[in-house]
Amino acid sequence: MSRPSSTPSSSAHPHQKSPAELSAASSAATNGALVGGSKYGLATLLLGAAGYAMSPIYRGLTIQFKVFIQLSGMTLGAMLGGERAVRELEIRSRVERKMERDRKVWEGWERELEELEGKGGDAGAGAGMVERTDK
Repeated sequence: MSRPSSTPSSSAHPHQKSPAELSAASSAATNGALVGGSKYGLATLLLGAAGYAMSPIYRGLTIQFKVFIQLSGMTLGAMLGGERAVRELEIRSRVERKMERDRKVWEGWERELEELEGKGGDAGAGAGMVERTDK
């Protein structure tokens, strides 16, 4: 007796991303991670140099621990940078999808207006208005 799969099929998931969206998210995360890791790596390098110049405690640390501190800063920066880039991409994608939906609604309204204008001539905005003749 086979047990049904607990994972939904790909067509059943309403928020499934297309391969292009997944690729864009992956690229954004990678670029953000590289930029964030570089920024935080430079910052931890400067802090390490300052610690080496001013602190006898830091100078007394082993090289392995100093490398660990440097890599920890770079890893933190990569995680934060990648997450920030993906969030920005999601916001940008959401705005673009909303603009596309709004554009389609607007085009539908324009088509409806053109159909109304084409049918009766004065079936537009002032169709039910009575014109005043006693001026």
